[in-house]
Amino acid sequence: MNGAVHARVGRWIAVALVGLLTACQSVKTTSTGVVGVDRQQRMSALVSERDLREGAVKAYQETMSKEQSKGALNTDAAMTRRVRAIAQRLTPVTSAFRPDAPGWNWEVNVIQSDQLNAWCMPGGKIAFYSGIITRLALTDDEIAAIMGHEIAHALREHGRERASEQVTQQIGLTGVAIATGNRAVVDMASMAMQVTMSLPNSRLHETEADRIGVELAARGGYDPRAAINVWRKMAQASQGKSPEWLSTHPSAESRIKDLEVYSQRVLPLYEQARGVRR
Repeated sequence: MNGAVHARVGRWIAVALVGLLTACQSVKTTSTGVVGVDRQQRMSALVSERDLREGAVKAYQETMSKEQSKGALNTDAAMTRRVRAIAQRLTPVTSAFRPDAPGWNWEVNVIQSDQLNAWCMPGGKIAFYSGIITRLALTDDEIAAIMGHEIAHALREHGRERASEQVTQQIGLTGVAIATGNRAVVDMASMAMQVTMSLPNSRLHETEADRIGVELAARGGYDPRAAINVWRKMAQASQGKSPEWLSTHPSAESRIKDLEVYSQRVLPLYEQARGVRR
């Protein structure tokens, strides 16, 4: 086989390998719920749910250890109890979207910081920053709205979806290296941190999280209409700038309009849950 043929074969192999490694599968991560979130998602075979969850465990432990070393972890015992109590009501009702989710190894911590921020890593690793609670003077219903939104990202595996996009792009750019035997290695802990705290959520992800979030809050016995007030407070506090927890889109105005519709849709769930809890 001459050199030209070898080169063509090498290119064919490279194309085939890149195609194989960047292949995505259609995934249904959650049930639709009352809010009707039913979009099929595309996930890379290289980013498994299990691997990303394991990476999230490592990333979360590292983050909490860092905050503890600074003396910034769970410094306000009453606030920590309050946030964890809300989580104890929300995590069981995640079964409405994923039957496996209530059994996740949920962790909830509060970081002492002025940041307007909160997040949930894959697998249920939650962090609230004290600033979002104190600066916005959040009620329990409003904390539940934020927590429901963040949990929704984990239920829908938005982090895995974004990681799949990142890995696919990286492999597409390094196809020649892959074809010659230099295998791409994905650091899942780094990826979990990146998709949780660095990469902005898309408009679609934010809308899905808003809608699922109000349903989770309602099922947990928290007023879903509180989400509307959260975004009003957030818009006022940000003064036209995007704080850490807000993506650049959708705008506060458009998401408030959407939440007005969907909070009403799940209001019967809230009334039912509130009646049960009385």
